Amino acid sequence: MHEKTKFRLHSHEVPYGSGSGQQSVTGFPDVDDANSYWIVKPILGASAKQGDTIKSGTIIRLQHMRTRKWLHSHLHASPISGNLEISCFGGEEESDTGDYWRVMIEGSGKTWRQDQRIRLQHVDTGGYLHSHPKKYQRIAGGQQEVCGVREKRADNVWLAAEGVYLPVTESK
Repeated sequence: MHEKTKFRLHSHEVPYGSGSGQQSVTGFPDVDDANSYWIVKPILGASAKQGDTIKSGTIIRLQHMRTRKWLHSHLHASPISGNLEISCFGGEEESDTGDYWRVMIEGSGKTWRQDQRIRLQHVDTGGYLHSHPKKYQRIAGGQQEVCGVREKRADNVWLAAEGVYLPVTESK
């Protein structure tokens, strides 16, 4: 959930009409929408297992639960602000470094937990997952733009809110 606006990271099988033409990612206001659920997965070739802790600096992938595509970014311009476009791309067997995000924990915590303030920094572009109150008018009317920006800002902090949380397995 985007800390400042309380909108959820959201996607659906609606492609952008510009930029990459990939599956769009937006901010959505409602709590109980299945298109706002994401699965945290390790990067390709990692030995991480379900339940392992995620420490600050860990690189992860976020898979959209409904469409099975990966949260992705690249150098295409976002539709409203012209920042870095955030999309969903690929699938179970199709993933690349454009899907890699570094978890950066805000505050004193060293492990990502529910309601822990975090930033997600895209590995390839260096952009931070970001949102703002500007909303789409047509296809995703009332939903906020989610984009990437290259600097830390107050409005690129996110929280893990609703979801299924597994017991933590501490690495030895």
